[in-house]
Amino acid sequence: MSTTITLKGNEVHTIGKLPEIGSTIRDFALVDSGLQVKTLENFSGKKKVFNIFPSIDTPTCASSARKFNEEASALEDTVVINVSKDLPFALGRFCAAEGLNNVETLSDFRSNFGDDYEVTITDSPMKGLLSRAVIITDADNKVVYTEQVSEIADEPNYEAALAALK
Repeated sequence: MSTTITLKGNEVHTIGKLPEIGSTIRDFALVDSGLQVKTLENFSGKKKVFNIFPSIDTPTCASSARKFNEEASALEDTVVINVSKDLPFALGRFCAAEGLNNVETLSDFRSNFGDDYEVTITDSPMKGLLSRAVIITDADNKVVYTEQVSEIADEPNYEAALAALK
């Protein structure tokens, strides 16, 4: 059962629906800028903010990474995990240039994260990339908030996302 979103007003579909509130998230194997694999275990005991987007090289994605980076420093026992299909080298370059030190920026270029979390875009010129979404869990990996951004060019609702952490 796909989800319908838009890209500049044109209909686009994702592989499915975001995880349900109260469900436990699935493990993942994402790659950091040093080509090290990070899994759920690396973030054990922390609340997790998954900031998911198509590519760091677009203005909206860059803005969301910056905004969550700003807010992350004030959040206790919380990690912000940016996830896209970008190669780890591009993600590392962006984070270094922007001084993003309070977030983890990880690549889904060789894993099933997009399919497991049901955010893979299934049609349009963006087919295969990840949709713009936010998934927040508590320290026990239970989903407490989700947002599938309905228009890919729009930023997520930061206020609602951050409120879910309190």
